[in-house]
Amino acid sequence: MKILVVEDEPKVANFIKSGLEENGYEVDLAFDGQLGEKLSLTRDYNLAILDIIIPVINGLELCKRIREVKPGLPILMLTALGTTEDKVMGLEAGADDYLLKPFDFQELLARVRALIRRSEKKGVDSTYVLKIANLQLDLEKKLAIRDGNRIALTAKEFLLLEYFIRNKGRVLSKPELAEKIWDVTFDTGTNVVEVYINILRKKIDKDFEPKLIHTRIGLGYMMSAEP
Repeated sequence: MKILVVEDEPKVANFIKSGLEENGYEVDLAFDGQLGEKLSLTRDYNLAILDIIIPVINGLELCKRIREVKPGLPILMLTALGTTEDKVMGLEAGADDYLLKPFDFQELLARVRALIRRSEKKGVDSTYVLKIANLQLDLEKKLAIRDGNRIALTAKEFLLLEYFIRNKGRVLSKPELAEKIWDVTFDTGTNVVEVYINILRKKIDKDFEPKLIHTRIGLGYMMSAEP
């Protein structure tokens, strides 16, 4: 397993590199976005870890550039910026997950393992196309198409949408979504589920009818072609 780490703080970069290598990963380091872009586009990686505030090309722009060429590469964003707006910007740039500095290495390792596991996992029905109303999800080609329009999704957004469609008509609680999609126990202090739901709504519901993602106050969310 090979991982790219783009981080301009040498102590943090080497801390991540050493920890990952101790757990069996091969790690390449880049201390600015320009080198990070070159490495990410010319070498094969199982995961990229990007800091947002890095020289030359910032992490958000680098994430977008990587995503254009390698849409299936899992990307974990690291940053000291912790507002909801900052998280939304990172996720909309194409990141699959978001970890706030300072962080515990075991949490980073858990996120890394979960993202790589998700990217490699293939279900027995991976050739099937899931459908609801005028939305189609091609599990083999990793494509989302609504009313003839292709919708760009990150790996995590795709996974969340797939889980919704597979459980259409059933109310899904935040703890269930946190466990199934992020492999973590739901923390009432985090709004990551809401952030992803809002991004998904913006992409698949905002400009289309009927609306498919519905909030059930006090219970969770449900995907249905009916209100």
